[in-house]
Amino acid sequence: MNSIGRIGFVGGGNMAEAFIKGLIQAGFSASAIQVFEPSQKRLDELRALYGIRAATDNAALVEGCDTLVLAVKPQIAHAVLEEMAVAFDESKLLISIAAGVSTLRIEEHFDGAPKVVRAMPNTPALVGEGAAAICPGRFSGEAELETAGALFKAVGSVVVVGEEQLDAVTGLSGSGPAYVYTFIEALADGGVQQGLTREVALKLAVQTVLGAARLVQQTGEHPALLRDKVCSPGGTTITAMRVLEERGLRATLMEAVCSATRRSRELGKG
Repeated sequence: MNSIGRIGFVGGGNMAEAFIKGLIQAGFSASAIQVFEPSQKRLDELRALYGIRAATDNAALVEGCDTLVLAVKPQIAHAVLEEMAVAFDESKLLISIAAGVSTLRIEEHFDGAPKVVRAMPNTPALVGEGAAAICPGRFSGEAELETAGALFKAVGSVVVVGEEQLDAVTGLSGSGPAYVYTFIEALADGGVQQGLTREVALKLAVQTVLGAARLVQQTGEHPALLRDKVCSPGGTTITAMRVLEERGLRATLMEAVCSATRRSRELGKG
């Protein structure tokens, strides 16, 4: 955590709050966290909740911090980067979670050899179960990746990839929670259709998905092997699996990831 130094969040949305909460829970000092958010109401809310400090503008935030997290919508990222540029120098690290904004496009806003790490987190970071991928810019190395990794480990897990792989990460884990929510909803609907109450069906569906994921994580076994252990000969599960195969569940999910990846590439060219 010490490698992060004084950290500033450019934007105070849900993802920024997830990181702030995770850092404090991991023992990071609230006094070393700053945020600038144009909504005074939101800024006051974050200060009251976490005891962090507020900056007067983006330039002041950059000046007072060692590590900066760009947590704004990609549509306004370039305008915000221009505001940051007056105080940003090579002694600072910028971690960007602005979707579709390449490290090269970020670096072009700054003089010299700016240290930039780009990341794609996902929304389960809000409950400390995020999945993130990070990649270095041209002037960042192991030290910068270690600093960025410490931030994302505070709210989940992190992997290092090449920047050309970030679109695929977006299609898989960035958009992935939506696929899982749909699966949970459909699983619960099936239970309701067969006579369970909505409350019971949803509780069982959520815990089933959570438990199955944890089993894959903790055993390290391939999901196919774990699935085979549930499929008794002539039993209920293998009968259900035949329906899923006939209806193309796996192919549909694979195409969903591909479609989201293609869209991410399109947005990155905009």
